[in-house]
Order: sequence, then C-alpha cells, then structure tokens
Amino acid sequence: MIAAPLRVARGLLANGARWVRLGLAGSLDGGRGGLWLTLRLGASLGERSPLFPRSGTHSDLGLLEVLRVLEHAAQDERVAGVVLRFSGGLAGWSRVHALHRAVSELRRAGKRVVAWGERLGTPDYVVAVAAERIWLPESGALELVGLRSEALFVRDLLERLDVKPEVVHVGRYKSAGEFLTRDSMSEEQRQQLEAWQADVFDELVEKVAQGRGLSSEAVQEAVDTGPFSGAHAVAAGLIDGLLYADQLEAELPALMEAPGGEDAGPRRPQLVEASDYYLREVADPGWRPLLRERPRVAYVIASGAIHRGAGMSGIASAALAATCAELREDRAVRGVVLRVNSPGGDALASDLLHRELELLCREKPLVVSMGDVAASGGYYLAAAADRVFAEAGTLTGSIGVVGGKLDLSGLYRRLGIATEAVERGAHAGLHATDRGFTAEERVVVRREMEAVYQTFLTRVAQGRGLSLDAVEHAAQGRVWSGLRALSLGLVDGLGGPLEALCEVRRRAGLAEGEAWALSLHPAQSRLLGLRALTGLVLLRSRDTGAALVHALGRRFLQY
Repeated sequence: MIAAPLRVARGLLANGARWVRLGLAGSLDGGRGGLWLTLRLGASLGERSPLFPRSGTHSDLGLLEVLRVLEHAAQDERVAGVVLRFSGGLAGWSRVHALHRAVSELRRAGKRVVAWGERLGTPDYVVAVAAERIWLPESGALELVGLRSEALFVRDLLERLDVKPEVVHVGRYKSAGEFLTRDSMSEEQRQQLEAWQADVFDELVEKVAQGRGLSSEAVQEAVDTGPFSGAHAVAAGLIDGLLYADQLEAELPALMEAPGGEDAGPRRPQLVEASDYYLREVADPGWRPLLRERPRVAYVIASGAIHRGAGMSGIASAALAATCAELREDRAVRGVVLRVNSPGGDALASDLLHRELELLCREKPLVVSMGDVAASGGYYLAAAADRVFAEAGTLTGSIGVVGGKLDLSGLYRRLGIATEAVERGAHAGLHATDRGFTAEERVVVRREMEAVYQTFLTRVAQGRGLSLDAVEHAAQGRVWSGLRALSLGLVDGLGGPLEALCEVRRRAGLAEGEAWALSLHPAQSRLLGLRALTGLVLLRSRDTGAALVHALGRRFLQY
C-alpha cells in the first residue's frame, strides 16, 4: 500500500530535478558548424569516472562513460565530429581495442574524427589510427616502439635475507610463484608470454595498416625504426601534419564543407567537452515513470585481487556477494554485466563468489566483459556467466593453482628473533613461519591443491559447456590472449563493455529503443573516499615492520 505512493513521490522529485537541470544546462544545437566533442584520453582513464577528478583537466570520465559517449554521438545528428586529445600514457590493451572499435563505429556513422597529442605512445597510436587525421606539435613525438613484457624476480634478494620460499603449483604453466623461486623466466612462462604478445602485436600491425593505408611490412618496419619525431612521422605517413593545440579549431571547418555547393558561409564548430556532453545527454535518464519502475541494467565492476571478507580494495568476497544478492532480489534490474579486471587471488573467495554469481545467473541474464586481465580467479568468476566477451588482447585463462609460504627462520635468526611453540597434531605447524614444509606436509599441501584444481576444472566445464578433457587442454595454468581463448571455447566472442551491454539487453528482452537505466556497482561514496584517504595517512604513520614480517610468512592458496 505504501510502495506506490513512495514510487510516485520519488518519480516526481526525480522529474523535478531533471527539469531544473535541463533548464540550467541550456541547449546543444551545434550551430552551422555542428557540435564537436573534445574527448581527452590518458593514463587517468580507469574503468569508471574517478571519485575525486582533478579540477581543470576535463578527464573525469571512465572507460564505460567514454564508450557510451562515442556510441551516443554516433546517433546524434547534432554531432559533427570528435576531437581526440591524448595526454599520453593510455594503458591496457582491452581498453585500446574497445576505444579503437568505438571510434571506428563513429566513423562508419558518418562522423568526423581527428586526433592530437603532444606525444603518442604505442597504445595511444593504435586508438588514434581509427581517426581520419592525426596531428602532433612540431616538438612532439610518436613513440611507436613495439611491445615489452617484463617480469621481476626476487630469489636472490630472499637468499640474502635468508628467506626460503615454499611454493607448490598445480599446472605446468602456473608461473605466479616463479618470481620467488627463480631468477629468470621458465621456458613455459616465456612460451605463453610470447604467444600472447604475438597476438597483440599482430592486432596492432593490422589496425595501424588499415588506419594509415600501409602494408603490414611497412608497419613492422616502422615499429623497428621508431620512435619518430613529429617531422619524421609525417614523412613516414604515420601522421598527417604538425599543429599546436591552439590551431586545432581552425582546422575543423575544412572537414565540414557543405556538400553539393551549398552556401559556404562561415561554419564555426561548437566545441564541447565530452564530460559535459555525457552529463547533459548520455547520462540523462529521461522522464521517470510515476506508476512503474523503469527497467535497469546493472554494471558491476570487479577489479583487483580477489580476497575474502570486506574492504575497499580489490574484489572483497563479502562486498561482491552482497551486491549479487541485492541485484538478484531487485525486480527492476533486468540483467547484469560483470566487468572483470582481475589476475585472481584467494581460491576460497573465488569459489564463494562463483556460487553467488551462479545464483544470480539463475534469476537474471549475466554477461561478463573481460578487461585487460581476467585470469585465474578472475576467469573463475567469468565462468559462471551466460556469455563472456573478451578483447583480442585480454590476458585470460591461467586455470591452475599455486600456494605455499615463506620460511622466515633464517631471517628471524639474523634479526635476533627466537620462536618456540608447543604443538599437538602432526600438521599443527603447517602454517608456521619459522620453518618450511616437512615432506609429509608437502604431500598434504599438494593433495589439497589438486582437489582445488579439480574443482576449478569442474566449474569451468559446467559453466562453459565443455568436457573436462577440453578444459584440461586449455588449463594447466596457461594464460591465453582473448583471441586464442575464443578458439578454445573459454570465451564466446570478442568485444567490450558496449557489446556486453547490448547482449544483456537482448537476453533481458528489452526492445530496441525501449527506455532503460544503467546502474553502476559498487556505488561510489565521497564520504568513504575521504575515510580511505584518512586511513592511508594513519597507516603510513604507524610502525608496520611487524605486520610486514607476518604478511611475508603467511601461507597462501590462490588461483
């Protein structure tokens, strides 16, 4: 009885707020020259808009918001084009491929796109080649230098500290513990990294060749010749000219000449920041119905290492489980996109979350969009979904288990620390930091890990509709590019957030053109952000030596 009046009241308040907001925002008509959006891309581009955007940078959009701006602009008749402003440092090949595809779709919709940056790194350039013009300042540079995958090894450091790593892994390619036990890459690690890198490099060459009208051989030669000064990049056909930022606007009218000899009066473009366009046009939910709930699609970001319990960092099992339960019970939520960007983590937490996602998937469509990395425990989560999208450059797979602990007895001696314990039970000291595993304990640990590995294989086989033999063939801890994961049946298609949203709307039965709202999870709280910053300051002021030693010695078991 009370729900309906409350719904009407909330709807009236929301519509009143929208009326005020639209009145204050004014109109975007584009004038004679059309509307041009300025979209800034750089190292600050995260999965979503930052909690505390830097004032004056206009870079307060996340990847999802940027992609939605480009998608919306492609259908907006007022938008003539987009100016891509690169500030350098764009990272993550899944983001690069999603942005390149969105810009290409914008071009196919008849919009003009130009790109400018002070310096363009390789990832920046792969996005920029989707534009029809690329400019640098005269003093700028194109750092097209290829790919590098680097691994850090601390075995020698641990030896100097008298710390002995006790690492057990299940899966021939499961290399997560190698940085503790080796001083160089194993042959298996090198093999899988080279295969992933080859796929990403081939994709890079193909996109640059298509965008710049060059042969694959010419692009590979350019990579081996780089980096380039601005003038050399022009001579090589890699960019179109040299301009400073203040000269950009003057170049746009030439791209918008009236067709068919129409009146060619001054066509001055109206430049608008993409962040402003997003707030005024893309994020505007429209008028809210008073007597019913507008259908919603939930977009859940699961980013970072997986761990048990609560917390603001990484993927906390309690927090994500609570979100899944909330979405499962919310009738207005018609479907869920889970954006996974995780290298894995705690094995138990991964399995608990897989169960929550499985329950959610029974009630509503669940589609996964993989980010730069969705491996090990990150892939474990994805296996629960109805459909999984990855980018060609996504690092995924790593279906295996690694575990162990660090024996700190030598370090304790060096520091003058003595330990003594009273035990009852053959394996009571299994987690002890003052000694390594006994031979019997190592057998017990491996037995436990093999059971966890079999559970992992079973979950993937059930979720992906594959035989255990097929999963075992793709497993053994090996990482794959999204492209190869597709051929192995680990993912269903190549795509990013926009493709996942389109798929979940289709599965939810939302008709083309039907109004719907997008809700992001976890919800951001500025109050919590301030609390986190305060906690960080307090943490830095404490003596954390004892805590560090304890963390180093703690036994771990993870995907």
